[in-house]
Amino acid sequence: MSPFWSAWVMVLICLNLGITLFLFIWGLRVSIPVQPDGTTGHVWAHGVLRESVRRLPLWWVALSAAVFVIGVAYLALYPGFGGFKGLLGWTSHDELSANTQANEARLAVTTQPFASKTIEELASDPVATEIGQRLFIDNCAACHGREAHGNHRLGAPNLADDDSLYGSDAASIMTSILDGRHGTMPPLAGSFDQQGLDDVANYVLSLSGASHSPTRAAAGKSLFTLCAACHGADGKGNRAIGAPNLTDTTWLYGNDIESIKAAIRYGRAGVMPAWRARLGEPESRLIGAWVYAQSHREP
Repeated sequence: MSPFWSAWVMVLICLNLGITLFLFIWGLRVSIPVQPDGTTGHVWAHGVLRESVRRLPLWWVALSAAVFVIGVAYLALYPGFGGFKGLLGWTSHDELSANTQANEARLAVTTQPFASKTIEELASDPVATEIGQRLFIDNCAACHGREAHGNHRLGAPNLADDDSLYGSDAASIMTSILDGRHGTMPPLAGSFDQQGLDDVANYVLSLSGASHSPTRAAAGKSLFTLCAACHGADGKGNRAIGAPNLTDTTWLYGNDIESIKAAIRYGRAGVMPAWRARLGEPESRLIGAWVYAQSHREP
């Protein structure tokens, strides 16, 4: 905070405190003129209701004075009075840092017993998967959902099935968590006219047995050669580059024809951020173990 704004805040605080203190003392000492019957002369309801004057109750005076003193003491002890840092030297940044370090120390103790186990072993450990689930909810559920079932609108894949863009083995899962992924489907609007776009979309639908136009699908088969470079001639994808399998019933952005045409026309660019810096390897391994357990459940 600059010296000018610090002084401005100090002036405003002193002005408010001064006015508050003046009104408090004045309210106790002021003398209000009253009628012989003890009322002010203000009447309502044709004289049925009359305004009387009573002194402030002692409990109200004591409570107000205590709150005023507490407010002044707070400004003296903690930041708030302009650029003054407070007599205690407290800052929210220091408290957050101390709490973060304490939490990291507790996590280190909690995760230490799991350090020597593989992801597969952790996936069968109920304590490890319970911790991993909590970490997943805190860090991953915003995109993948609380139960890891994914989100078509975001292009976040379902992690609870046995279908994976980059592989569902432990090493692939950990690479995704620690280093992130950046899948890119290039826009192909310039490669197909409107009819060609419809034909290719119908052919893609035919690969998974979804409802489609057989005539258009037949015409789109030859055009699919442009897509085969990534998805393969049989449309089964390529995990090395994250190209999805088009022959199953698992869809990242939806399996209706308009969603498929939008993907072909405009492309897709799904991003999985890297979590190595935020979580570190010990916590990431627990998340990976929980994800591994979800995708390798018994039928």
